[in-house]
Amino acid sequence: MADGTILFALREDPSHQGGEGDQLRRISRAVEGHGLEVRWARTETDARAVLRTEAGLAAAVVAWDLPHGGGGEGAEPGGAAVLRRIGKRFTGLPVLLVMTEEADEDLDRLPLWVAEAVVGYVWPLEDTPAFIAGRIATAAHAYREAVLPPFFKALRRFDEAHEYSWHTPAHAGGVAFLKSPVGRAFFDYFGERLFRSDLSISVEELGSLFGHSGPIGDAERNAARIFGAERTCFVLHGNSTADRMVGHFCVSRDEIALVDRNCHKSVLHGLVLSGARPVYLVPTRNGYGLAGPLPPAGIAAAAVADRIAGNPLAHGALSADAEYAVLTNSTYDGLCYDAVQVARELAASTPRVHFDEAWFAYARFHPLYAGRYGMSVGPDTFPGPQRPTVFSTQSTHKLLAALSQGAMVHVRSSPRAPVEPERFDEAAMMHGTTSPFYPAIASLDVAAGMMDGPQGHWLIDEAVTEAVRFRQAVVRTARRIAAAGDRPEWFFGAWQPETVTDPETGEQYAFADAPAELLRTRPECWQLGPDAAWHGFRGLTEGYCLLDPVKVTLTCPGVDAAGRWQDRGVPARVLTAYLETRSILVEKTDTYSTLVLFSMGITKGKWGTLLDALTDFKALHDARTPLGHVLPGLLRAHPRRYDGMTLDELCQSMHDHLRGSDLVTLLDTAFRQLPRPVVPPQWCYQQLIRSGTERVRIADAADRVAAAMVTVTPPGIPVLMPGESTGAADGPLLRYLRALESFDRAFPGFGSETHGVTVDAATGDYRIECVRPERL
Repeated sequence: MADGTILFALREDPSHQGGEGDQLRRISRAVEGHGLEVRWARTETDARAVLRTEAGLAAAVVAWDLPHGGGGEGAEPGGAAVLRRIGKRFTGLPVLLVMTEEADEDLDRLPLWVAEAVVGYVWPLEDTPAFIAGRIATAAHAYREAVLPPFFKALRRFDEAHEYSWHTPAHAGGVAFLKSPVGRAFFDYFGERLFRSDLSISVEELGSLFGHSGPIGDAERNAARIFGAERTCFVLHGNSTADRMVGHFCVSRDEIALVDRNCHKSVLHGLVLSGARPVYLVPTRNGYGLAGPLPPAGIAAAAVADRIAGNPLAHGALSADAEYAVLTNSTYDGLCYDAVQVARELAASTPRVHFDEAWFAYARFHPLYAGRYGMSVGPDTFPGPQRPTVFSTQSTHKLLAALSQGAMVHVRSSPRAPVEPERFDEAAMMHGTTSPFYPAIASLDVAAGMMDGPQGHWLIDEAVTEAVRFRQAVVRTARRIAAAGDRPEWFFGAWQPETVTDPETGEQYAFADAPAELLRTRPECWQLGPDAAWHGFRGLTEGYCLLDPVKVTLTCPGVDAAGRWQDRGVPARVLTAYLETRSILVEKTDTYSTLVLFSMGITKGKWGTLLDALTDFKALHDARTPLGHVLPGLLRAHPRRYDGMTLDELCQSMHDHLRGSDLVTLLDTAFRQLPRPVVPPQWCYQQLIRSGTERVRIADAADRVAAAMVTVTPPGIPVLMPGESTGAADGPLLRYLRALESFDRAFPGFGSETHGVTVDAATGDYRIECVRPERL
């Protein structure tokens, strides 16, 4: 395997005989003799293609007078364009500029920036091929070594030392697996290098995850620099552990925590561990059932004080002031706050603010998200003594390139609530492991290194660009269907503004017709205007919230953003089931929407296949295709329920059921009218593990106290927290859960994933864990 690739962006054909062609061919062969691969590009267009697709470049040799491809001409030589593109794509890539004998005088005429972009110059006929190749190879090998982040570099060096292992793990670099047939299969599947890098904390030269020493500590400090934090800690059990860690550190028993109701269950787990008393803040919702941001008025000091005063749990708290606030940023559906504004509002109510950014680790690396992530809150953006300490927890594996379970905690401490590293480490050690998986640590190190410098922006910009193209393609497809006039006009939509305005010129465009450059560079195009019809949220202010373009929510016919029902509908669960038959797995499915993520791994082929599947679904629906041809697995699993049914009949039957039960309205009411808190979550957990609880049918659960969280997916947000009352039988919570129960019975194979609910296989009854009345 080659130890890197060298771009030769030269106008001469490497097969050309004589003169510089012969010399360049000799240089190329000599470079390959150093274990490097050579990629030739004869035009600026060819070089641009190599730079876009070849991430393993170790150096580039570029001719200043490189021609533009396709017969086009540029305002500057092709070599200049290549140098600029290298600067945008790579950090510190060594570039040698090739000069010809005829261009000796041109050296003094080169722009000054060129000298900063290259490491040297080459005259092919003035030195021997071996010498020139040696210069190239030396620069390439130095770059390949320098580009490695701290821990990954140390891990590679340790692996190359081939030391005998006398410590755990017992497989001893994989040798144990070779002594068993099944072990050998396992070893062959993953390869020796994985097992050689699975090491014990006894390897002192690699440092300590808990002590933040050695290469691990260097890697965390490097990540803090890259992500804009004062301090960063690597976490190996996902963002859930990071959330619990921060919550456990920030708030203690009987202290008040302000909690976004649109929170992950791990936030609740942190409250159970700490014994805190939660006061929930209620986010907005729209007609699709999507959770929006906390409204600005809801986090103002007076509103927070009112919520605390009206919460029964606050009456037994140590203080009426909150010690900690946590909110989700961005939401599952891509709604992200003006983080500085949120911090300013919450600072009046709490000294610590935690942004749960599980799905938003890339925000610092693209200008669309400027000021919309936790680490953007600091002395420069929020000066003065009121600035709170800010925590950001990020699931680095979700939309950056770490291995699964890789996460980070970023901290920006304030004098108002200083974070002493030794004290925070006590919380971290309670949730960490003394047997860390070193490849996972290396992946966190590499994920940070990938975002360092211009390459980070390039990677995220590519994802944004492809998301914009897909979004516009969906709208244009719908437009073509409507214009064709030969088929039903319905199609799927993309949840986004219908029009955008260029802030420079004031010109307004239909979204599908807007310049892609405008959509991928101007955050104004993605801001949720106050009470704009397309998003359906109320109470927002200008610039407060932005829709992340890489989180694409596809909408289905049946209901709109205001919650108005339509006569015909295509529930999203049916669409998702069809997409699975096409090997397309979406991130989340709500009642009439489904979410797809445009990560750094997106390609045009990937989203083009999705668009094709959407158009195929429409064609199958409109042709009244039998379910056996569309969802054969569903028919095999439930023949009595779906036999003889067509795709359009299933969609309409499900839509009529959802409309008749008014599930979207019930969902909205259940989330707006929060259950009454009765006892703290930690007390409920103590009852749970000491037989103080029982499982109760939903039909019999009125006026009981929940002992465990109930989270319905979709939408994936808790509807009932431990210690809260289930309310009256005809109250919003139980009506919503009964509607879900009824839906699951009516449409087997499409049931909701409801954490905290057990389902009786014989009857379909929902049961939830409640505190025994005699324990209250």
